[in-house]
Amino acid sequence: MTLDGGGTGISRARHIAADFLTRAQVGHGVPVFQRVVDLTQLVVSELVIIALKYAPGPVLRDLRITGEMVEFVVWDCDPVLPFARAADVGRVGQPGLEVVMAVVQGFEAQREPVGKRITVRIGLLDTAGRAAPGQ
Repeated sequence: MTLDGGGTGISRARHIAADFLTRAQVGHGVPVFQRVVDLTQLVVSELVIIALKYAPGPVLRDLRITGEMVEFVVWDCDPVLPFARAADVGRVGQPGLEVVMAVVQGFEAQREPVGKRITVRIGLLDTAGRAAPGQ
């Protein structure tokens, strides 16, 4: 999916992520807890916000399920790799990447021939390691 600047792109990305996970559960029997949907929407919105804020061009994103993980990939045309900042109680705002890294099980940032690609993975299993009810 391609996103352009503007607030509707972030909301649209969140809704598409939730719809994708609902279809995976209902249509394909993939175990998906509501917590996974919520975390995925949080991660999607934070990474899209970061990309739209710092990259001048379009943002591409891909969402898929690989094994027991939800994998979200976001590409933008800015080659500068993001980095998490040290905790600072005096800093206002900009906690996006720190939030993402706190809730995902995998994080990769790679430079591409044009721009960069960030890939995150979120586990489909709940914190107790059980599958979703009925699975």
